[in-house]
Amino acid sequence: MELRHLISFLAIADELHFGRAAASLHLAQPSLSQHLRRLERSVGVELVARNSHEVRLTPAGEAFLGLARDIVAKVDQAGAAARAAAAGKVGTLRIGYNFPAGQRILPGVLTTLDSRHPAIDVEMFELRTGPQLAALAEGKLDVAMVYGKPSSTSLRSRHLLRVPLVAIVGEKHRWAGRRRVPFGELAAESCVLFNRAQSAAMYDTILSAAQSSGIRLTIAEEVDDPGATAILAAIKPVVGFASAARGVFGGTPGSPRTTSVALYDPVPILDLYVAWSDARNPLVEAFLGCLPATLT
Repeated sequence: MELRHLISFLAIADELHFGRAAASLHLAQPSLSQHLRRLERSVGVELVARNSHEVRLTPAGEAFLGLARDIVAKVDQAGAAARAAAAGKVGTLRIGYNFPAGQRILPGVLTTLDSRHPAIDVEMFELRTGPQLAALAEGKLDVAMVYGKPSSTSLRSRHLLRVPLVAIVGEKHRWAGRRRVPFGELAAESCVLFNRAQSAAMYDTILSAAQSSGIRLTIAEEVDDPGATAILAAIKPVVGFASAARGVFGGTPGSPRTTSVALYDPVPILDLYVAWSDARNPLVEAFLGCLPATLT
């Protein structure tokens, strides 16, 4: 099985037209057809069915497609890593992060990275932990800054910070103006939560605090976007949850305001980690080298 044959198959799968696929690869159509035949002989099954009216993937071709994309992507990543190493760390580093990381860690780290490695470009994506880890596993991110130590054996991680959670309420909520409340008082409140897959560590920390307080939370709304959580808390008599870093912002300009209230007995606390693939990547190594030894 040759890489060029996989690339030809992917072009056919994308275009579902041999002429356009050949043109996209700057190949003659007979050469493209030959690549496909050789790939199918190597795999042992028909991957593409065609007649005078249409070109389509067979069920075997559909099953083969995703893994073929992964193989070609991994080869591209390997080439990029090799070129970056040869050129002294040149390339684009894709960083996932959450709000506390964006506020407390990235500004300083990126300043240091730019001064030490000015040829490294950075792309940043603010996401919850679940989507970050999925993107890291799929090779769409190089670094993730997430809640909770990742359990995957294919990932490495380093602890960065401990992040307290706070309650978020609207300015007319009966808690507004209070500096802090015991967690157990949430028994009398309706709460806004999110799907656990979005951030398992945060979800479990909140429910663990409720269990420690001997209460059961009433979940009135389930919203995955933190901004939408703040809007709901601002306009409804509900309580949302956020990191203390996000809580101090009190909503976006022009929208209904929220206020944060510290929680205690217990204080729900999250551990923030930086995570990356265990495959060597010089760009990731450069980023990690710019992280301070200790963070407070």
